Amino acid sequence: MDITLLGPLNADKDGAPVLPSAAKMRQILALLALHANRVVPVSTLMEELWGYDPPRTGSTTLQTYILRLRRLIDASVRGHCNAKDILVYRHGGYCLSMPTGCVDVLEYDRLAKEGQRLFDTGEDEAAAKVYGEALDLWRGPALADIRCGAVLEIERVRLEESRLGVLERRIDAELSLGRHAELLTELIVLTARQPLHEGLHAQHMIALYRSGRPSEALAAFTKLRHRLVEDLGLDPSPRLQRLQRAILGGDLLLEHPQRGPGRRVLDMFAA
Repeated sequence: MDITLLGPLNADKDGAPVLPSAAKMRQILALLALHANRVVPVSTLMEELWGYDPPRTGSTTLQTYILRLRRLIDASVRGHCNAKDILVYRHGGYCLSMPTGCVDVLEYDRLAKEGQRLFDTGEDEAAAKVYGEALDLWRGPALADIRCGAVLEIERVRLEESRLGVLERRIDAELSLGRHAELLTELIVLTARQPLHEGLHAQHMIALYRSGRPSEALAAFTKLRHRLVEDLGLDPSPRLQRLQRAILGGDLLLEHPQRGPGRRVLDMFAA
């Protein structure tokens, strides 16, 4: 069975759908898949479904949802195995037993961790490739069509923050490889979508400068400064201001794509 959570929820076995339509059953499947091969306590499942005030019949209702999920799994595996061996009750909770690589979130987390290891050791070519593979798993916002309760909402925020961090580090690695010109179109789109994100704007400024467009790099800084002041009442960070001054002064540091292991491009402008 393969389960997709980085986008609209999807679950299938050899092309046959294993996807409940009921909102709460979808929540249960998503939460179990996010923690595949680990036990999710009954209390956590009930908190996801009903918050801190579950109905008196909550435990019985949860068991009914689990039974229905097992029936869906049984229909998809067609006798090849028992659904109770896939959706297992163990130690006061439920565990979704899944082979390696069958849940996209778990594969994404594995690739993101490997990309970080490569990034931290300065292996930029390999890091960019692995980070790209991790990002390619996304098909839209995480848990896009799930009505998230308190537990899933935390996971959704974690995944979206992780996605942005992986994206930044992949761009850092590619900037270090001298691919500034190739990154410009992507950075224009990203800074438009994230108008207050200093890291992406700094990468855009550096890519513009290295592409022979310093005036546009300074204009990008001015635009970001106005947005920060208008929306948050804040000035750009000291590092971003030092980047602006480096561009104004034609600092030779900007011309060199290299970075130290584990350091982001913007770290060149730390105090």
